[in-house]
Amino acid sequence: MKEKILKEFKSRFETEPKLYASAGRINLIGEHTDYNGGFVFPGAIDKVIMAAIAPNDTDKVKVYSIDIDEEVEFGLNEEDAPTSSWARYIFGVCREILKRGGTVKGFDAVFAGNIPLGAGLSSSAALESCFAFALNDLFNDNTIDKFELAKIGQATEHNYCGVNCGIMDQFASVMGQKGKLMRLDCRSMEYEYYPFAPEDYELILVDSCVKHELADSPYNKRRASCERVAKRLGLETLRDATIPMLKAIRSDITAEDYFRAKFVIEEKERVLAVCDALTRGDYEKVGEEMYATHAGLSDDYEVSCEELDFLNDLARKSGITGSRIMGGGFGGCTINLVKKDNTEAFIESVKREFKEKYGHEPKIYPVVISDGARKIE
Repeated sequence: MKEKILKEFKSRFETEPKLYASAGRINLIGEHTDYNGGFVFPGAIDKVIMAAIAPNDTDKVKVYSIDIDEEVEFGLNEEDAPTSSWARYIFGVCREILKRGGTVKGFDAVFAGNIPLGAGLSSSAALESCFAFALNDLFNDNTIDKFELAKIGQATEHNYCGVNCGIMDQFASVMGQKGKLMRLDCRSMEYEYYPFAPEDYELILVDSCVKHELADSPYNKRRASCERVAKRLGLETLRDATIPMLKAIRSDITAEDYFRAKFVIEEKERVLAVCDALTRGDYEKVGEEMYATHAGLSDDYEVSCEELDFLNDLARKSGITGSRIMGGGFGGCTINLVKKDNTEAFIESVKREFKEKYGHEPKIYPVVISDGARKIE
């Protein structure tokens, strides 16, 4: 990929570029906890967006996407926003840096990626983080701190791409470290690194390649449930709620609201349990909590679907250490913690049995916890 990007850059531009990359991400555990003031537990992965970038001594930005085979040129003022959706991510990063008093001048860029699209691995956050990191290095002497770079990516989504996302994806993409997961407190924004470099296990994503389109907005409905329960408990979010507190108000709330809140409260505890287990190197316990998360997402939060439950059952049947839905639900991937000596047999049986039942093979992505945004020497 590096050679391809540099070759393409040379054929289009006169300038001498520097190379930057930023990673996609997984979230091991901690689903639907971010908007409830809880914890998430992501890590950067070995799939990246990579870009060659060089200042061009103009006030214009020229960017070519190898994967989309399209070049876009835009200025750096608000009215210069490009119409191309992928270019808006880059334009938004430029604007958010400028709004914060940073410097961005014209530049040339060529980029490509190997993050599978539509698999819930946050390729858009990787794109934002790659350019935010690069522009900080090229024009700002790296004076913008890394957490601010993640916020610049998040603000880009909000203000230029119409996505009201949390901070987790950009945070993981910028702050990731090889062999470490990060526990991010979504209330205080404090974070801590935990070791994740198992010798005997690996992470395998199984992409069902299905996405169920739902008539209403399931995300908003679940968020509203959580907010209603928190309000009834006199709390700002469910972060400080406990199961005994929830049981005490059970007769005052709907069954649906009760089960939504139950999942969130239990998921908060599961994240903390996984942190403790990793500190001890107890991957069996990590796997146990992953299965419990899947059950909660399927039964209490009701964001699973038949295909994902099938993949989860198949993992359990195959003796896989841990497995759960990853992401918002209703399709997409399961994330699986697999003993290395079981990997080949698991992949074979998943492909065969899923195809027999649903008519197509799932896609398989092994991932390794790796570094986030960086300059490539």
